[in-house]
Amino acid sequence: MPKQKNNHIPTKKPPGAGFTLADLSPGQQAMVVQVNDPGPAGRRLLDLGLVPGTRVASLRRSPLGDPTAYAIRGAVIALRRDTARQIAIWPLGP
Repeated sequence: MPKQKNNHIPTKKPPGAGFTLADLSPGQQAMVVQVNDPGPAGRRLLDLGLVPGTRVASLRRSPLGDPTAYAIRGAVIALRRDTARQIAIWPLGP
């Protein structure tokens, strides 16, 4: 019997691997995967509703590019880029 190729071995990182909230452009949406800040700032993000599975939409950036406004669970919050880099996401849609 001929040996079959294993088509289940990924050849590259899956879509969304290594993306953070800071990578979203205005108008894009994502799902929170993990908050990577174990300190008080990370706890505050969790308290704001940035828990795994939460849908987040990037709304707009300030004229100088930092901070960015995000829609999270019916509220709008602004996060600086360095804080947004601590939130791992899975991009949704185009």
